[in-house]
Amino acid sequence: MEILKTLKFLTIVLLAFFVVIYVLIVSYVYFNQVGMVFQSAKLPQDYQFDYQQKFEELNIESFDGVKLNGLLFKSENSKGLVFYLHGNAGTLETWGKMAKIYTNLGYDIFILDYRGFGKSEGEIKNEEQLNKDVSIAYKTLAKRYPENKIIIAGYSIGSGLATILTSQQHPKALILQSAYFSFTELSSSKVRFFPDFLKKFHLETFRYLPKVKAPIYIFHGIDDELISCSNSVRLNKLLDFKGHFYALKDQGHIGMNENNDFQKQLQIILQ
Repeated sequence: MEILKTLKFLTIVLLAFFVVIYVLIVSYVYFNQVGMVFQSAKLPQDYQFDYQQKFEELNIESFDGVKLNGLLFKSENSKGLVFYLHGNAGTLETWGKMAKIYTNLGYDIFILDYRGFGKSEGEIKNEEQLNKDVSIAYKTLAKRYPENKIIIAGYSIGSGLATILTSQQHPKALILQSAYFSFTELSSSKVRFFPDFLKKFHLETFRYLPKVKAPIYIFHGIDDELISCSNSVRLNKLLDFKGHFYALKDQGHIGMNENNDFQKQLQIILQ
């Protein structure tokens, strides 16, 4: 009898120990999830961007007074604008390098640094805040360009933001690069023990994509190990006549803008 009592006591102690450890780990992830999702890097406010093409630096005031920094690269004879939402790492110091790919095809391109990135002020707190920032930046650029000449594009983490934005606006088209079906689902595959209801970012692309009225072009690298190409395959199944899906051979998660096959299709889209 004493042995059974001892075993029961030890079981309760072990269970309590694992519960405490679980709570500690979940608490750590909860309070640090923004940094796990967004690998932000700052640039000094007096930083001077050095690109050998025409560009304009914009500082856009968001809903809470935070200034969001972006670069508007200009083509010689502009046919319209690509409103570009980049991935979860890097700043305009590096993302601006791919602007020529778009300006050479006759489109201006605006690239936004999310709050806490580059020279953008503030800190990211949740998805609602991000969506507001993106929407305000878009509406600011839409004062310069008619919506029927604006193409929204999103890469990786930016693909979900771009889809949500497009579902609420009326641009000419939507381009998604390395998109995820649902960020809730994607993050669960990376951190399986963390409850969905505690996540600050859900970005459920599949819920918003069917609401998009504009033509949709989805590009994904077959060799993408960070966000499996199967995500875009599933998204493609949600599309009807307005959708186009391109699986890129020998393409991983990084560097899609430099991919020759992507550029060939981009040229057709931007004609």
